[in-house]
Order: sequence, then C-alpha cells, then structure tokens
Amino acid sequence: MADVDPPPLTRPAGSISRGRMALLFTVMLVTAAGNTAMQSVMPSIGTALGVEDVWISLAYSWSALLWVVCAPIWARRSDRRGRKAMMAVGLSGFAVSMTLCGLALYAGLSGWLGALWTLIAFAAARSLYGGFGSAAPPAVQAYVASRTPRAERTQALSLIASSFGLGTVIGPALAPLMVLPFLGLGLVGPFLCFAAIGLAALIVLRLRLPNDEPQFAARGFAAPYSSGSGAPSDPDAAFEAEGSEQGEPPRLRWLDKRLRPWVIAGFFGGHAQAMVLGISGFLVLDRLGLRDTPAEGAGPVGLVLMSGAIATLLAQWGLIPRFDLGPRAATLWGLVIAAFGTTVLALGDTIHTIALGYAIASLGFGLFRPGTTSGTSLAVSRAEQGQASGIVASLAGASYIYAPALGVWLYNHSDWLGFGLIVALCLGVLVHGWFALQSDRDLTGAAGD
Repeated sequence: MADVDPPPLTRPAGSISRGRMALLFTVMLVTAAGNTAMQSVMPSIGTALGVEDVWISLAYSWSALLWVVCAPIWARRSDRRGRKAMMAVGLSGFAVSMTLCGLALYAGLSGWLGALWTLIAFAAARSLYGGFGSAAPPAVQAYVASRTPRAERTQALSLIASSFGLGTVIGPALAPLMVLPFLGLGLVGPFLCFAAIGLAALIVLRLRLPNDEPQFAARGFAAPYSSGSGAPSDPDAAFEAEGSEQGEPPRLRWLDKRLRPWVIAGFFGGHAQAMVLGISGFLVLDRLGLRDTPAEGAGPVGLVLMSGAIATLLAQWGLIPRFDLGPRAATLWGLVIAAFGTTVLALGDTIHTIALGYAIASLGFGLFRPGTTSGTSLAVSRAEQGQASGIVASLAGASYIYAPALGVWLYNHSDWLGFGLIVALCLGVLVHGWFALQSDRDLTGAAGD
C-alpha cells in the first residue's frame, strides 16, 4: 500500500508531499555525509597502517573513474527502468561499499591483512560506490523534475541540491563521534555507522516512496563525483523543455567553440580544488604532530573539512545570490579567493590557521564551481542542456581520478611543490578566464534568445 499514490483529488496535481521530499533529501544527504566522514578519517587510517599518503589518495581513483563512466549510464537507465529502482541501486551500492570498506580496513588495522592487501581490498570495495552509488543522484533529480510543474521545479531541485552541501557539513561533524573504541571499531566506526544509516534509508525508500508515474517529462542527468557536488549541476538542466521531443540536437563536443573556455577553466580549476582536498587531511596530521597518534587526528581533520563545507555553503547560498554574481564574475573572483586561501593554508601551523585557510580556499572554489557550471549551461541552447550537464559532471569526476594523489605526492616531496602547483593552476585559469570567458552580459543576452 505504501507504493500507491493518494487519489488525485487529495493533493494538487504535480506536487510532492513534504514527507516524500524529505525522503529524497535524505537519500542525497546520507551519501554526501558518509563520503565526507570517510575522508575525515582516511588520513589517520593510512598513517596507522603505515601506508604512504599518496597510496591512500590513489585508492579513490578507480572509484572516481567508474563514477565518470557509470553515472551517465545509470542516468539513461533511470528514464527506462524507473527512478525509485535506481535510487535503491544507488543506496545499496553505498551501503555495501561502506560496509566492505570498513571490514577491509578493520582487518588491516587488526593485523589480519598486510597494508598492501588492505588497500587493494579497500579500493575494490570503494569501486562499488563508483559503479553503483552513482545511480542515485540522477534518479532523485529526475524523480523530482518529473513530478513538479515548471513554476515549482527550480525551487524543488535547489532544495535537493542543498542536501549535498548540508551532508558535507554533517559528515565531518559526526565522524569523530562515530569512532567507537568501546566497541572495538575505532577509526572504522564511521564506515559501519553510515552503512547502517544507508540501509535504514533504503528500507524507508522501499516502503514509503511511490513507484514512478511521472507527470512531467524529465531525464536523469549524471551527477559529479565529489564530496560536495553530487547534486544537480544546474537545477534548470534537470528537465527537458517542452517541445524538445521535436528532434535531438547534434552531439555536443567538449571543445565546441562555445564551451571551450568554460571547459578549460573547469578542468584545470577542478584539479586545483581536488588537490586541496587531497592534501588537507595529511597537512593536519603533519602540522599538529599527530602522525604518532593517528586516532586523535579524526577530530581535527573533521573540523577542517567542516569549516570548508560551511564556507562553500556561504558562497553558494549567500554570496552568489546576495551579490547577483554572474558566471564570469563568480569564476574569476572565486579563483582569486581560492589562491589566497591556499596560501594561508600552506602557512598554517595551528588548527585555527589551517581551518581558516581551508575555509577561504573552499569559499573561493564555492564561487568558482557554480560559475563554470552556469557559464557552460548559458553558453549553449536549452535543447543542449542535457549534454552540457553531462560534460560538467564528467569534468568534475575527472578531477578526482588522479589530482588528489598528484597533489599529495608533490606535498610529500615538498610543501611548496604541492601548494605551489595549486596556486599556479588558480592563477593560470584566472589569466585564461580574464581573456577567454564570455562576459556575463553577453551570456545573459544569449540565454534569453
């Protein structure tokens, strides 16, 4: 009975009840919180295993590559097989992956597996998230888009998008509380706790969310692979415009002359952002002298990641709408702020200065990412929005395949090599954007055509 919609007269046509919207919000929030909780404890786990930092970063690479490949496939499949089914696949992939990751790391920390085999097992288990967890975000977006009228659609999708931002704050805050030494779980506690939360969300999803009966045309779109960007890249891009069925537009290529400046900016700026995230946890352990007591590092690393997540939300929920920043302005100002924040982070030697530097850098990237995303969207026609959204998702995912490991490898050789490359990337993209990115006025005019 839970899968049957109420009679049409009991609720406005095309609306989603608050309870169901809360459930969809939870699906997105759980995965975002779980991933950032994992990122806050992995530097300490790697240190406890005696593994070089770069190998911890590389353990994510296969998962990120699978996400880039599989997310568009799941997005298309959600249009044929139903959005609820794909959400269930995504949550199942998340819960199973977190469980197996936790068990693999527990075996390594307990001495049952060597460090090499522990990392191999972790990478294999993590790949389940990249392969199957990527099914949930596009399905949630398309479910909301297909059941809300145009007048309500942007607001509804923006609410869903905010769940990922909120999750990136909640995850690092909860991770230290989930390190449960009295149960013998230690640093793997967050993995098993979030696996249980994901399983609970899956059960509620199965029982409470009605099966797909879309009332408005919509398609699933691939979501980016990153802790804070699995939500819609552009809320307006998560639905098909009326009349788009008249014919498919030509295939949109990455180096289309309209997109090329935005793609270059998004690619290299995204690599800078991924490197900052990759280095930050290990920096905390080094600067605070926690390498010999890695279990004590989860709290400080979580605090730093949480400060960055709050700064990102401030940029996206506060600064962009308050100052009405267009794509070019948000991109260029974001790069300036990110470069400055990275410099502060490189100089930080206390938890306060490290958190401040990471927050400033995150504020900058929180302006930069929506800037390049909206610039890409506005550079093409409405009929090409789906393809543009896929390009943005692939760009974001590509940044996390090798950039975090590259940043950590350089950082381990010299602090200034790692941070110097990040600043150089920010300034290089700034110069490129100053000359190549279309003005906000021109973009707005083109969007209105």
